Amino acid sequence: MTGRLAGRIVAVHGRHFLVEAADGRYDCVTRGKKGGLACGDRVEIKLTSLDAGVIEKNLPRDNLLYRSDSFHTKLLAANVDQVFIVTAAVPTPDPGLLDRCLVASEAAGIPARIVVNKTDLPETAAWLDKLAPYEAMGYPLIHLAAKQDIAPLAAWLAEKTSILVGASGVGKSTLINSLVPEAEIATREVSEALDTGKHTTTNTRLYHLPGGGALIDSPGMQEFALGHLNQDDLQAAFPEFRPLIGQCRFYNCRHLKEPNCAILAAVEDGRIQRRRWRCYETLCRELDGAAKHY
Repeated sequence: MTGRLAGRIVAVHGRHFLVEAADGRYDCVTRGKKGGLACGDRVEIKLTSLDAGVIEKNLPRDNLLYRSDSFHTKLLAANVDQVFIVTAAVPTPDPGLLDRCLVASEAAGIPARIVVNKTDLPETAAWLDKLAPYEAMGYPLIHLAAKQDIAPLAAWLAEKTSILVGASGVGKSTLINSLVPEAEIATREVSEALDTGKHTTTNTRLYHLPGGGALIDSPGMQEFALGHLNQDDLQAAFPEFRPLIGQCRFYNCRHLKEPNCAILAAVEDGRIQRRRWRCYETLCRELDGAAKHY
């Protein structure tokens, strides 16, 4: 047991990591208090018993999707090919959470797609109307009812490593159960009293898909802080801003209230959605607040 094995983290449970190697899976820990590992990370481990080991090295990443504020960082997944942000008309959707997930994906350099689940519900039509501008921005909309037919999503997953993110109650666990029947994730009814879903996934886990590829499920979330991004990151993470960057009067324009700002002009004439700009403005204010905190 003196050699090292290469593997991939397929589940994260606090400070315990399930690592999948060529010859099996091992329950692993890190040395000391070292952390910073995510589901999907490629690692080297040293065995300490027949089914356990210590993670000795984290191999270089292609990318990392995570969220953070001034106090905490939550790693979601590493080395993924695409992010699927799962939404639904019930419980009441939060467009701000969707925008933050998209910004995080853009900042990480990971292509994002929007899943619209529960299309069998009458409330879905109004939600689809609100999502139409995202499709125009280049984010594919995938329509489905997970309890009836998951083929529209399955067609996107083959031979890729993907992650599902989204609010609690939108049906991520149902999607996983349909795509990977042996996953046996417990699903719960949406809490009508709180108008929010009950958390059914508390840890991040990778599942192998029958048709090839892998799917990572993440805990449902109600917020997505982006404290790790700077001003330049934020501007670049809004694809509708990019063609206008550099056309403002001032080279260091923040696009908040400066005169002769190309982006503010686009907001006024409707080329950029005002709600999207307000999301950007909020993120800038949060960034300023974090800087003052330090």
